[in-house]
Amino acid sequence: MYINVHSRYSLRYGTMSIEKIVSEAIGHGITQLALTDVNNSTGVMEFFRECSDNGLKPIAGIEFRRDKKLLFIGIARNREGMKELNDFLTYHNLEQLELPDRAPAFSDAKVIYPFGYLGELRSNEYLGIHFSQLHELFAIDISLIKSKLVALQPVFVADRIEYRLHEYLRGIDLNTLLTMVGPMEKCRPTDSFLKAGEMEARFAKHSFILDNTRAMMNDCLMDYPLGRINLNRKTFTGSKKDDKALLEKLAMKGMVYRYGNKNKEALAKVRQELKVIVDLDFCAYFLITWDIIRYAKDQGYNHVGRGSGANSTVAYCLCITDVDPIELDLYFERFLNAERTSPPDFDLDFSWDEREDVQDYIFKRYGREHTALLGTMSTFKDRSVIREIGKVMGLPKSEIDGFTDPSRAAINRDNSTFKKIMAIYSLMQDMPNQRSIHAGGVLISEEPITYYTALDLPPKGMPTVQWDMYEAEKIGYDKYDILSQRGIGHIKEAVRLVEQNQNLKIDIHKVKDFMKDPNLNARLKVGNTIGCFYIESPAMRQLLTKLTCDNYLNLVAASSIIRPGVASSGMMKTYIESFHAPEKVVYLHPVMEERLKETYGVMVYQEDVIKICIHFAGMDGTDADILRRGMSGKYRSKKEFDRLVERFFELAEGLGRPKEIVSEVWRQVSSFAGYSFSKAHSASFAVESYQSLYLKTYHPREFMVAVLNNYGGFYSRWLYVHELAKAGAKVHLPCVNRSFGVVAIFGDDAYLGFIGIQGFEAKYIELITEQRRFNGHFASLEDFVKRVGITLEQCIILIRVGALRFTGRSKKELLWEVHLLLGSKVKPSSHAELFAVEHKSYAMPELTGTALEDAYHELELLGFPLSLSMFDLLKTRYRGAATAKQLPMFVGTSVRMVGLYVTEKTVYTKNNKKMWFGTFLDTEGNFFDTTHFPNSAPSYPFRGAGCYLIEGRVVEDFGFPSIEVQKFAKLPIADNPIMA
Repeated sequence: MYINVHSRYSLRYGTMSIEKIVSEAIGHGITQLALTDVNNSTGVMEFFRECSDNGLKPIAGIEFRRDKKLLFIGIARNREGMKELNDFLTYHNLEQLELPDRAPAFSDAKVIYPFGYLGELRSNEYLGIHFSQLHELFAIDISLIKSKLVALQPVFVADRIEYRLHEYLRGIDLNTLLTMVGPMEKCRPTDSFLKAGEMEARFAKHSFILDNTRAMMNDCLMDYPLGRINLNRKTFTGSKKDDKALLEKLAMKGMVYRYGNKNKEALAKVRQELKVIVDLDFCAYFLITWDIIRYAKDQGYNHVGRGSGANSTVAYCLCITDVDPIELDLYFERFLNAERTSPPDFDLDFSWDEREDVQDYIFKRYGREHTALLGTMSTFKDRSVIREIGKVMGLPKSEIDGFTDPSRAAINRDNSTFKKIMAIYSLMQDMPNQRSIHAGGVLISEEPITYYTALDLPPKGMPTVQWDMYEAEKIGYDKYDILSQRGIGHIKEAVRLVEQNQNLKIDIHKVKDFMKDPNLNARLKVGNTIGCFYIESPAMRQLLTKLTCDNYLNLVAASSIIRPGVASSGMMKTYIESFHAPEKVVYLHPVMEERLKETYGVMVYQEDVIKICIHFAGMDGTDADILRRGMSGKYRSKKEFDRLVERFFELAEGLGRPKEIVSEVWRQVSSFAGYSFSKAHSASFAVESYQSLYLKTYHPREFMVAVLNNYGGFYSRWLYVHELAKAGAKVHLPCVNRSFGVVAIFGDDAYLGFIGIQGFEAKYIELITEQRRFNGHFASLEDFVKRVGITLEQCIILIRVGALRFTGRSKKELLWEVHLLLGSKVKPSSHAELFAVEHKSYAMPELTGTALEDAYHELELLGFPLSLSMFDLLKTRYRGAATAKQLPMFVGTSVRMVGLYVTEKTVYTKNNKKMWFGTFLDTEGNFFDTTHFPNSAPSYPFRGAGCYLIEGRVVEDFGFPSIEVQKFAKLPIADNPIMA
């Protein structure tokens, strides 16, 4: 008799998981019930599966609310009815319309209004009455509505404890104190499953209401097929036969393009893969991916194809990826195996400013009814939960800060308030908090998606399903990952700038030539890679140096072993040692040598996990891949995962593998599998790294401008400006006659853009460039003010940053003049004057500035000084006893250096103590690195940007020198003369 049950997906309202709802229903002797979450259908398919597995009859619907007020409840008679409800909610979400008081005339869905609704009821519409409202029936003639009354017993919580949790959730949702949550803003304490027989007892005098309810529920049937079925678009051309023919034609044509027409190995590989793709019915998936790439290429967009699908020679021939699986000996079973039920992953990266257009094409090409972005569900997490609970309890910020401070853990344990917070936290942890949008997943459905979900309209502006990738996979959907990254933007912009600045066209896709270029490999070997995609971080530059990485294959390996799991397991260090002394490698087991000789017995790639699971533990390919995916967080089912872990040990020991060896192999597998890349994925990244390296080596100025203009990269903006100057560019401050929004380059002259100026309004950027384009350069400050129509405050910003230096006047003179101009009622105009009017000139006192004043202006407005270096600003003239280049001479001894802070990284030791790694520039502009161990770091902490005096011992690890810091202090800079 429960037609209004809510799960946790009634966000910040319901408290029970779907699994618990079913369990509670069984415990209460309930045989059928309806899930009706508030304004969403997130849990409907999960509810259907859970009920079906446990012998309950599932019924589904949606509770519609506006401004937290119940309007009506929709109950689906069947899957068509569920589509009607989803379509109704979707329409209002996508059009951003308020839900109406009255439901539309549904054909296959029933509607229940709360008791008291006075409108006319259609044949499929009812009034829901709560047992506490039954006394109101005595005051009215019920003959007209008798057949329309149904029992409305909402279910939000399981018990009194969960009711208290519900109150906290409501407080968090309303951003108010627990005591301020009113009765109308939360459910009743009795809104849970009643004891067996209690519902009948409550309605004993009105048993016809229960009969009506039972009849209505009996008329509902969720006629969805059981089990996972393929819901993706079935064909590309409209015919599976034509799909097969087209895919084969494209693959063979691409094979000739990639390998020539006499490569028998490639031909055999392509034929083998095509057979598997056809047998597994994945033709449409490959063709749709090819179609997306085709569109992007037609628009002139660059892309990178990666993911497990990049292990496919067919994908390489279709130009979905630029990774040659034959050359790299990629593991075919990682891409596809005969048992696989879902297609391989293709991650398609586009430039950050082009991805949205690609997504728009997909929606238009495959239809908005059949296409949607993938959702995701964020949950209540860790310290943020503690903060939310503390705020609802009314605790002061200082007390909440103390509860979230890890260093106070021992003190907090005995605090009664903290214990209470943690009790609530234990109930709330990992509960769904809000729906959001997946990083790049797109679903393309054979039938309208609203059979399975309503759609949201998040800030992205594109329809988005109300569940996540895990649920999508269980229902039967496989995503297309359409992603963006700044690295592609760097490359695209650099190529354009080279053509514009040097009148030179570059074919950036000649990557195989780049890989053989000794100049690129020499740069790679020493880690001179700032700005280059994926290989510019301090850790990566160190790794490249330690591996003396001077070729593509080594870079592919480095791209994977830099991942957190490999490093934390100690296998990165083992790999480096083995790389330098392969003859000393001791393999754990002969299988490890047989399968992992290329990587010295170290599991570097995801494929290695599969190889070891299959060949060392004796698992089949399907279970091995499921186990790998489980470790990377791509499966929710812990039961399934635990079963496979047990199977790994059972099968391995059954093959006679020694127990201690099995345990160590499993430790290595589990420690990094969730973080490692597939080999094809690393290879794709390495291709992009080589493209960046080529541009940095031969066109460094345009490349660094492109990095700056795409606002990406590992480091702060000032470092890329430093690299631009180091590349031979003369870097100028912004100028109203030369600059644009972004950085501009003319020959060797680079002008910083207006976008980087703190506090400068975007509308004036457009006005300045527009005026220049139509009416030429500005002749004077007065000319600039009149034509742009700029305000006094905004003009002062430009003067202080030096953008009006073309006038030949000092900043102080210009500031004086602009106050006279804009203070004397000069009316700014955005139109050019027809006639120039000569104005009187006035003699002014001599007003001069200093380089130090300019540097402080730049620090304030750009975030870094350009006219002076940070070293020039120091009060001390001491610059240290060594430079970065000299460090190898001091190995084993202590040195003092002065370094400009670049970045820091915090890590935790095995004893859970903090330590840091630092990166600095010396006075010559070269990098050096520091290590700050727990014993010294608390006494000598980092204090933000600036120059530091560093004292420590020089150590060297595989040719890479660094300083183990003993003493460390930030150096003071000269006082701001402006403030004085």
